[in-house]
Amino acid sequence: MSVMNPHDTAKVWRPQGREAGVHLYLSGAEGDTSELFGARVAGLPLSFSLVPLTEWIDPAELATAAAAVIQVDPDTPASIKRFERLAAATETPLIAAGYEPPLALVRALLRSGAHDVLPLPLTIDDLETSLAPLSDQVAEKDIQAFAGTSRLVTVIKSRGGCGATSLMTQLACRFAQQEGRHGRHACLIDLDVQFGDAAFQLGLKPRLTVGDLIEAGARLDGELLRSVATTHPSGLEVIASPPEMLPLEALTNDQVIAIVERAQREYGTVFVDLPANWSHWSLSLVARSHLVLLVTELTVAGLHRARRQLDLLRDQGLGEVELRVVVNRFEKSLFRSVKPADVEKALGRDASYTVANDPSVMDAAIDRGVLVDEVKRKSAIGRDLDTLDAGLAAALGLER
Repeated sequence: MSVMNPHDTAKVWRPQGREAGVHLYLSGAEGDTSELFGARVAGLPLSFSLVPLTEWIDPAELATAAAAVIQVDPDTPASIKRFERLAAATETPLIAAGYEPPLALVRALLRSGAHDVLPLPLTIDDLETSLAPLSDQVAEKDIQAFAGTSRLVTVIKSRGGCGATSLMTQLACRFAQQEGRHGRHACLIDLDVQFGDAAFQLGLKPRLTVGDLIEAGARLDGELLRSVATTHPSGLEVIASPPEMLPLEALTNDQVIAIVERAQREYGTVFVDLPANWSHWSLSLVARSHLVLLVTELTVAGLHRARRQLDLLRDQGLGEVELRVVVNRFEKSLFRSVKPADVEKALGRDASYTVANDPSVMDAAIDRGVLVDEVKRKSAIGRDLDTLDAGLAAALGLER
């Protein structure tokens, strides 16, 4: 098993703002501007709009950018007036750009609120130097906004076959239904890239999967992620595992974290189904989770392996993560060799939740690709899922 120190990931992981880009408003693409298309400068993506020198630019467009470059012309006073009006109308840092701007104009633009004045045609080096002081401010502002609106719930298995995926898909749908009533959204990402079948269990047939997001690399953005997600009738957005089996080491920390973080920005609460075997990136996700659900069964083997999972997390410095134990396929019986009280003895903590064992309901739901309530309107599983959903919302600080 390959593991890592999850604290090391903080040195390389950096959140990227959903709309944190630099927009260039130019009257033409003169000079060698090809290097700017699709480029990132100071960690921020560039985008273009061809706009006549005197045409007004809506300040609402500027509000979604980390910074904007506005072309001015010394011989066109209206272009300078446009820049001055925009600088007064927005808090977004503005950079003026012109061909051989005279010193008097540079001073006037800086007095009017320009962050900087650059010569045209633009170059990567000039933009990098101008934007470098802004990138840290943008990242810090983005982190603060992001921290208050996103939730990450990871689901780990005591062992394969304990029903964690079935439980998670049903729970995530229930959660999404409740969140939808409050104008919020939820997403499920199946990162069990070898045996994941969350989409199948929900009766979905996605054209695109998490593999497409991995291949996108630096092109990953909110629009692409939404195009890959498949919407379940419950309102849950599902990003399926790839159809072909991938080695766990084929994924990197940066790839996985970028995908999950982007989903958090787009949807708010994100559920992630992790593979049974550990990798560097799966530990990294646990380290960033607001809540971890450890799903096990009330069996000797299930509790033994759940104990090993807890020991691993502790050894990797993750013993303090917010973790709840969920006993799946729970049955009350006087004749069981393993009792509920044995959970605390084996794991050093009590089970937070139990979910009833009712294979006639759960298996039928999986076979039909529907929610358990569609199989049986009122069931023990349904009641337990309601309890788990309410506990989850409370643990995440979501008002219902």
